[in-house]
Amino acid sequence: MLTEFQNEAFTDFSDSHNQKLMTQALDLVKKKFGKDHPLVVGGERLSTEGADWLVSTNPAEPKQVIGRYAKATVEQADRAMKVALEAFEGWKRVPANERARYLFKAAAIMRRKKFELSALLVLEIGKSWAEADGDVAEAIDFCDFYGREMLRLSAPQPLTASPGEENELHYIPMGVGIVIPPWNFPLAILVGMTTAAIVTGNTVVLKPSSETPGIAWAFFEILEEAGLPAGVLNFLPGPGASVGDFLISHPKTRFIAFTGSKEVGLRINELAAKPQPGQMWIKRVVAEMGGKDSIVVDNDADLELAAEGIVSSAFGFGGQKCSACSRAIIHKDVYDELLKKIKERTEKITLGAPENQKHYMGPVSSKSAYESIMEYVEIGKREGRVLTGGNAPKDKNGGFFIEPTVIADVSPTARISQEEIFGPVLALIKADGWRHAIEIANNTEFGLTGAVYSRNRRNLEQARHDFHVGNLYINRKCTGALVGVHPFGGFNMSGTDSKAGGRDYLLLFTQAKSIAEKY
Repeated sequence: MLTEFQNEAFTDFSDSHNQKLMTQALDLVKKKFGKDHPLVVGGERLSTEGADWLVSTNPAEPKQVIGRYAKATVEQADRAMKVALEAFEGWKRVPANERARYLFKAAAIMRRKKFELSALLVLEIGKSWAEADGDVAEAIDFCDFYGREMLRLSAPQPLTASPGEENELHYIPMGVGIVIPPWNFPLAILVGMTTAAIVTGNTVVLKPSSETPGIAWAFFEILEEAGLPAGVLNFLPGPGASVGDFLISHPKTRFIAFTGSKEVGLRINELAAKPQPGQMWIKRVVAEMGGKDSIVVDNDADLELAAEGIVSSAFGFGGQKCSACSRAIIHKDVYDELLKKIKERTEKITLGAPENQKHYMGPVSSKSAYESIMEYVEIGKREGRVLTGGNAPKDKNGGFFIEPTVIADVSPTARISQEEIFGPVLALIKADGWRHAIEIANNTEFGLTGAVYSRNRRNLEQARHDFHVGNLYINRKCTGALVGVHPFGGFNMSGTDSKAGGRDYLLLFTQAKSIAEKY
């Protein structure tokens, strides 16, 4: 009997046994480094001979090659579309409970491989042990939650009775979807978008992030191990400018599920909106894009709690989360006192290769990210006062390390207050009062997450109504959404408010068909 959904428990790394298992997993993953991986279309491993290669490396040690992954050509992308269309004709007729079982099986496999998957996340994208474990736990949650949601949606739906008629409503699949996941949650978000599309009866062409093809390949193999029929999921790394644009514009593409930057998301939306010859539908775009997330602190707040939430939200995984706190907006009465607490906590953060458990923060994702973030640090030095950090320590292995950086006395309209930095840079802004703080919090083009710290019930209620974000947290940090608990997605330029991990999410990958028979 299927039990009620429960979130996957996080691993306790203070336990010496778990420490040993993680260390062994890191050694195991390293032994698999350097291999070549093909494209997979319809279950067929396509030859990589003479192919262009995507090389995945460790951002803490860039000379260390995780693996090489064949880049697809436009011709191979076209073949993948044809195969996915053929597979759709059979897959859409597979009963929903059977499709759900593939997800439950995948979740079970991921539990058995939890340490290995976490180790790969540590090495391929620089997550700390805890951050990697959270990524894997969320991926497991998506499988378990969406499988159960499909069972709910496939059951008879409640309708108003009409005498003399039999009435039904069914949620049916749409067709072939393109899944384009990000590098920052390269397992969890990839799994969430992919399994949502598959369990609802669609087939998928997966174009993984160029930064993290290794973890994408690992999940592809998990679904193969779970017995997913060939062609339902096709593994197709490739350049966005050619293969990505081709797949998005293809007349047989029914939907695109994307997580990434605002700029790329808007381009996808624009390409998808233009109908192509032979296209019979309006393509659906499910997009989760950027954020410029704020934590607001009132003058009666618990400042220890607020400082803890701000620093954790700002510097977990080096601020490389769309939900990360990049602005703390602080009531003028407690501004100076809270600055001291934020500085003290930030300076206790340990920075280094995340393979070592003692390091709270690892490298940023890539050389290009490193250069972009350091440009923002320099801008921040002109726009405010560096409270702590602001440097890029030299590393003997060439890792892309940047100190957690806090910049005080920043204007609400400064560039580092408005533009998504996606790195360990926190701007501190002084507000004249509570209402002024909420106004500042709403002054960006984004609307993903936010948090408020206050003991004043009237102010908290105002924040509930007026703080315009998709995920608002009260007296807690603004990161760490749990599947089923905090459906996730934002407003404005933060995307289509898709609410991943919520009870509405699977509807984005379906069409509702109403059937009435008169007797």
